[in-house]
Amino acid sequence: MVKTPGGAALAPRLLRAARRELLDTGRLSVEALDEGLSRSRLRSRDFGLSPVGRPPGAPHASGAQLRRALERQHELVAHARPVMEDLFAQTGDGDGLVILADAQGLLLGALGDGRFVDRAQRVALRPGAIWDERWRGTNAIGTALAEQRPVAVLGGEHFLERNAFLSCTAAPIRDPQGRVLGVLDISGEQRGFQRHTLALVRSAARMVEHRLFQTRHADGLRLQMHVQPEGLGTPTEGLLALSEDGWILGCNAAALAWLGTDAARPSPLESVLPVRWAELMDWARQDGEGARMLHRDGAPALWLRLDAPRGWRRPAAPAAPVANLRASENPPHASTADDALQALDLGDAAMHQAVLRARRVLDKPIPLLLQGESGVGKDLFARAVHDSGPRRDRPYVAVNCAALPETLIEAELFGYRPGAFTGASREGAAGRLREAHGGTLFLDEIGDMPLPLQARLLRVLQDRQVQPLGGGPSVQVDFQLIGASHRPLRPLVAQGLFREDLYYRLNGLTLCLPPLRERQDLPVLVARLLAALEPTRRVVLDPTLARELSAYRWPGNVRQLEQALRIACVLMEPGESVIRRGHLPDDLVEELDQHRSMAIPVLVPPPTRTSSASTSRSGASSQRAAPAEAPPAMLRDQSRAHARKVLDDCDGNHSAAARRLGIGRNTLYRLLKSPGA
Repeated sequence: MVKTPGGAALAPRLLRAARRELLDTGRLSVEALDEGLSRSRLRSRDFGLSPVGRPPGAPHASGAQLRRALERQHELVAHARPVMEDLFAQTGDGDGLVILADAQGLLLGALGDGRFVDRAQRVALRPGAIWDERWRGTNAIGTALAEQRPVAVLGGEHFLERNAFLSCTAAPIRDPQGRVLGVLDISGEQRGFQRHTLALVRSAARMVEHRLFQTRHADGLRLQMHVQPEGLGTPTEGLLALSEDGWILGCNAAALAWLGTDAARPSPLESVLPVRWAELMDWARQDGEGARMLHRDGAPALWLRLDAPRGWRRPAAPAAPVANLRASENPPHASTADDALQALDLGDAAMHQAVLRARRVLDKPIPLLLQGESGVGKDLFARAVHDSGPRRDRPYVAVNCAALPETLIEAELFGYRPGAFTGASREGAAGRLREAHGGTLFLDEIGDMPLPLQARLLRVLQDRQVQPLGGGPSVQVDFQLIGASHRPLRPLVAQGLFREDLYYRLNGLTLCLPPLRERQDLPVLVARLLAALEPTRRVVLDPTLARELSAYRWPGNVRQLEQALRIACVLMEPGESVIRRGHLPDDLVEELDQHRSMAIPVLVPPPTRTSSASTSRSGASSQRAAPAEAPPAMLRDQSRAHARKVLDDCDGNHSAAARRLGIGRNTLYRLLKSPGA
């Protein structure tokens, strides 16, 4: 409910008066309104929205677009669904909606029944609709995203009068790095609002965050904290994910609130808490699962408890002192040896954890299994493990099990004696397993290995002996085994496509490499790739393009990124040093255009009001942000004329004109062929 400074609720007539003041003067008496809602109303006005009448056509995701959005947010949806069901059961008579939206205000799902659902659908309060402020004005979902805090928007507090029958409360959901993933919302009839609803939805959002955190960091160390010991282990606790050398890899919202913003980025534990890593290890060794009170400035501050994954061994002796890195700006890998694994550790928390865990088995006879999507760099990671370990000076043998014909893979792996089969070399062949003796064997896409060969490989791993095709004595082999697959192997075992006994032989330590869209080190990675591609000159991304690439989903992961940068460097003129849109491959530019119009439709401002005041306020931003797919007629004509002039200046060279315009060549063709061209 909107409050005056004295705490009394504003009457509907005062809300109407504030709306008239905003329309007539362009100002708002912020001293009479909640500051957050006042800011939201001013934003709604600047977006060119009118509170009365029907709003301009807001984008609505198609069925296919909604399915893609649900696939992108599958983790959020999976963890939010049971919480939403519980929340719906707590809302009383059920005549309302529990809604989940993503970080762009796209409604992903809703639970509800009763007559309110029909009324809500008339104002597009349904999955697929977008409730960002740019399209709907002040509303709980869009305003919670804009303000990044829980809000309640009741009745006439909605900017659009057609939504005044709603009472809505919403709270943001954050990931373990503190970024807003989406919003949880309860919407119902205005007269049915309950004062406890905001606390209810805030608590539900915390539960989703807690589930996300526990899943993301299930295999790592977690530091639990709360002002009361009874709060440990509940959704209200603060959580820090820790590396095994005492660096913070992630935190939840409660920890962020208690410790400050430094906890949201990789940093040493002692930079946010007055406790040294060695001291925390002493607590863990002495108390086991017990909790300890942390004092700050001589006064009780927080209860702490270290939560370790099953099988983790606490140190048997005091850990070495941790250097005071409080003022250091070095990333968490700065204290490790300068080797190939360090070169992959560019600041992403998940990659840092993978590197850290890989280091623990470098000198141990434990096989590694690398999982991750195609293109995340499993082969590069495997090579880095070899180059950083004690076998670095011995052979590194890589075999792509998906690339070899089934008829040749057995001979390729196990070798053969002279004349073992038709077409065999008269000298025979040692085979890749014997070539890897003393070094490392990397079996890429091992999930595609035929079942009969899986049985032979299992025997080699058990006996450490290889018998070539055609008979003869077995040969002893010793190698570090690294397997990799873009398909999770456990489901393949359940389907009978992969041997269970081989799976457990390979699964000594499984490392899941993160997809590029989830990594936090994209700017550093781009800089590293550009330095390798252009060692003789410094090449950077245009800032606007860099933001677009950060929001792109990268279905081909690091492989796709590297290829795009390689092409861009080739297409740059000798004197250029900044990569722009026109340097990118046409297919990537088209996907960026589609992403801008579909996946981030909230960046497109709605049509402006007809008043002269609003035209002067919003005209410039409308021309700057309107999408290439559907600009106003005048802007389309101006764009087409400008494109023809640039094409003439480039002597009809479409590629050069597209680069100068900063668009893809196919986009230029479409622009020139549009009506009136």
